[in-house]
Amino acid sequence: MKQRVELSTYCWIITILTLVLSAVILWRTLENQILFTVIGILVCLMLILALWYAPMSLSVKDGCLNINSTLRVKSIPLQDIESVKPMNPTMGAIRTCGSGGFLGYWGWFRESDLGRYFAYYGKASDCFLATLKDGRKYMLGCRDGKAFANALSLALKASGELKNY
Repeated sequence: MKQRVELSTYCWIITILTLVLSAVILWRTLENQILFTVIGILVCLMLILALWYAPMSLSVKDGCLNINSTLRVKSIPLQDIESVKPMNPTMGAIRTCGSGGFLGYWGWFRESDLGRYFAYYGKASDCFLATLKDGRKYMLGCRDGKAFANALSLALKASGELKNY
């Protein structure tokens, strides 16, 4: 089972504006070699982090929940997952470190009722929360998040790992 992460309109706007603004700033600093180099390094760092963390798809394969990005695959063994439930992040979510729209939402967020969690999603309406046995939480999202969460819970029930849904 595999589902693509779709970005919201807001994420597309933020991503395009960020890339255009970065290109304009680089173009405007061509005359100043030092400033151009520093800004170029910062832009490259921003792009590398985005390609490392920004989710492209979610999949369940070989007993693992995989969060697929361009440069890596983060795998969470199904046996480590305690619960899965459809849930949308609230407007009160505070981004502590990560992206709030550039190529999706990814990084550390904090909410008063959920506590701290790591997010990998493109649209808030497509999300579900996966809680691990060690207490870590992941807010994940993909094209049909509720169906993916249901399928993931069925996979966990089949393996005898799911306690609540």
